[in-house]
Amino acid sequence: MDTGTTSVADWWATGICRMEPGVVELRGIPVQELIGSHGFVATIWLMVRGTSPSPREAALLEAAMVASVDHGPQAPSIAIARMTATCGVGLNNAMASGVNALGDSHGGAGQQCVEVLSAIVEREAAGDRLEAAAEAVVTEFRKHSRYLPGFGHRFHPRDPRRDPLLGLVDEAAADGVVAGNHLRAARAVEELLNRGRTKPIPMNIDGATAVIYAELGFPPPLARGLFVLSRSVGILAHAWEETTQGRRNKGPMPTSILPAALPAQV
Repeated sequence: MDTGTTSVADWWATGICRMEPGVVELRGIPVQELIGSHGFVATIWLMVRGTSPSPREAALLEAAMVASVDHGPQAPSIAIARMTATCGVGLNNAMASGVNALGDSHGGAGQQCVEVLSAIVEREAAGDRLEAAAEAVVTEFRKHSRYLPGFGHRFHPRDPRRDPLLGLVDEAAADGVVAGNHLRAARAVEELLNRGRTKPIPMNIDGATAVIYAELGFPPPLARGLFVLSRSVGILAHAWEETTQGRRNKGPMPTSILPAALPAQV
């Protein structure tokens, strides 16, 4: 291999995939060995972390990703994908448009919640009582945001996805699959938020999945990435449904409703 070719090869060097004629390896494992033996979620773990999860770890990750697949057409990412699908573009464009709407406010709460919970766990490990650690971290977070990611929901009095997910984490912690520290931190925050309140603020899907991602050792940015992967399934399903309905140029409101006119500027 000449120097120029070596430079290009080194430029694109990666530990994720090796490909040459007749060979495809993912993290050093021939793809033919993964086909039929690794599930999709286990392969996601392998690709982003370089190791394979245990069956219990893979099952916990899969539960989190299943729970986040969809939350209805009122979600901006889904609505955008459905509208884009009617504009004469392909499914890939519709999906990309929906995914691009997943930002800090819509799609980022899981990452933010992992950061909050990890800060609590770190303070407790340094010697703080859990309750004091939770209060300190929550107080600091609320200096720049009135929304605490992972808690409360504008639609659900109690998110129906919360309890099944936390139940699985309880079982995994009892069996030593995960440590349970982030789960304890999340419950400490929930107790803090509900102290003296008559209307509860329970943990939501972002909080429950953040607990799982953190307990499984995923860093905060990957919590967002995993959510994007999960929600992409719902985005695809909605974009495809909209495509099959034959509607053209679907806007955000039915054509019978016109936007209100703003008062004239003085």
